[in-house]
Amino acid sequence: MRKTTTLALIATGLVALGCGSGATDDTTGSKASAGSKAEAGGAKGEDKPAKTAKIGQAARDGKFEFTVKSSKCGVAKVGTSMIGDKAQGQFCLVTINVKNIGKEPQTLDGSSQKAYAADGTEYSSDTEAGLYANKEASTFFEEINPGNQVTGVFVFDIPKNVKLTKLELHDSMFSGGVTVSLA
Repeated sequence: MRKTTTLALIATGLVALGCGSGATDDTTGSKASAGSKAEAGGAKGEDKPAKTAKIGQAARDGKFEFTVKSSKCGVAKVGTSMIGDKAQGQFCLVTINVKNIGKEPQTLDGSSQKAYAADGTEYSSDTEAGLYANKEASTFFEEINPGNQVTGVFVFDIPKNVKLTKLELHDSMFSGGVTVSLA
């Protein structure tokens, strides 16, 4: 009896996680999503792909509005001469403004942000280097209250011969994300 109850509780928890995981996937708002199907005009009723934002344009994922301010690659070290982090290849420093557009505090998780090269290779942010690159702001588990915003540097350690072409920014590890072109 005890095994059955435990298994039932685990199964219920997994189902609840699966059902709630899409709760923050709304990148443009429910009205815009409903309009996407009508705009697609396809016989199969497929959704039109989400628009890709560019540097300087706001892009929303869940409770966050992201605006990429700048991107600089080819950096060998972040921090000071006494303490810092050295790149395995090269650091790409991406300055992003993140605003909480929701009605509850939301935690910004720097490790949920991804960068991509032209060939589709995915790179994760380097949270340790991010701590050194951000003198006063934090992009690693920073709680942002509704209406507030932070600007920070997200750091990606990529090979020297690689160029980043886009970012995939997330309000949480479970969200669908929003794409921002760096090209």
